[in-house]
Amino acid sequence: MAARRDALRLHEMHAQAAIRPLRPDDSIEELTRLLHRAYADLARMGLNFTAADQAPEITRMRVEHAQCFVAIEGRSLVGTILVNHAVPNALGVRFGKPRIASIHQLAVAPAYRGRGLGSRLLAHAEGWLRNLGFAEVALEAPESAPQVVAFHVRRGYRSVAAVQWNGKTYRSVIMNKELQARP
Repeated sequence: MAARRDALRLHEMHAQAAIRPLRPDDSIEELTRLLHRAYADLARMGLNFTAADQAPEITRMRVEHAQCFVAIEGRSLVGTILVNHAVPNALGVRFGKPRIASIHQLAVAPAYRGRGLGSRLLAHAEGWLRNLGFAEVALEAPESAPQVVAFHVRRGYRSVAAVQWNGKTYRSVIMNKELQARP
């Protein structure tokens, strides 16, 4: 009985987080703090992700040049994802497909991990891209964080290239996924 009650409570908490586009009245500072918390484990591994310590001005610049979605519970930002739908797309250019979109800065507050919120954010971004007519999406994941790569593999992404970005302490696996048309 207690296990069922705990599962129901977890489902209710998961269902409460709403996903929506970032609005002008949302706090860039709060979004930046969320990114820092979400990427802290990777930073402790020595991976110098931009999102791990970027200044609010960088967060603002990144969201101004892409579509940012946020997960909100109550009045708190608990997750985010950034979608670059510019063509040509720099990430796609790296493996010869400049007309695809790319996903960046997928982040879930540590207290909300394990509830499916990251999967929901990713699916939301993919659906938004599908509605724009994109047939494929790319992202990058650090080779040295197999749990991150595995997360994306479980959601249908496959490795297509590897790259060592200038100034980064890790190699990235570039992954892509074909977006199936909705029935």
